[in-house]
Amino acid sequence: MNQKERMRQNLPYKAWMDGLAEERQENRKRLYEYNNLPPERWHEQTALLKQILGKTGSRVHIEPPFHCDYGYNITVGEDFYANYNLVILDVGTVTLGSNVLCAPNVSMYTAGHPIHPESRNSGYEYGIDIVVGDNVWIGGNTCILPGVHIGSNTVIGAGSVVTKNIPDNVIAAGNPCRVIRMITEADRPFFYKDRQFDVDDFVFPAVP
Repeated sequence: MNQKERMRQNLPYKAWMDGLAEERQENRKRLYEYNNLPPERWHEQTALLKQILGKTGSRVHIEPPFHCDYGYNITVGEDFYANYNLVILDVGTVTLGSNVLCAPNVSMYTAGHPIHPESRNSGYEYGIDIVVGDNVWIGGNTCILPGVHIGSNTVIGAGSVVTKNIPDNVIAAGNPCRVIRMITEADRPFFYKDRQFDVDDFVFPAVP
């Protein structure tokens, strides 16, 4: 088993061997083109992004600048949107569902290093997969660490450090990130705290 195969199986590996450094360099070229695309050529962004990411829905947008290691280890669903400064260290796979929103400065780190200094100095590192479900909103300056699964329909509050799995249908926040409460039908009429929608293009239930 070579180092790339070890990386893709979430095993300790050496990042400079078996063509991995060259793959990261090629991805930097694609990212450079994407991040430096002139504003008048915005319509080319989706096609360029699909050359970077492993698999995407038909509607996907990431505001530049965007940074990742390989790109091909990232899968995003339909209607994915990320604001400025998305950073994904995709040594392990990163699977993001449909209707996922990322605020500015979201970071997802599958990559890590051993705790013991001698083990760390061996040059071995690792990547453990991250999974985010459908209909998830990740607040600004959130950091998601290796191995985390975030459930569908969940909101992660700004500034969170997500170290453990978060279930479906909750609001979670903090460092370390913890569940604050469930999301229920009582939340549907509100767009911000106690402020209700004043639009009539779809129907909201009455507030109990």
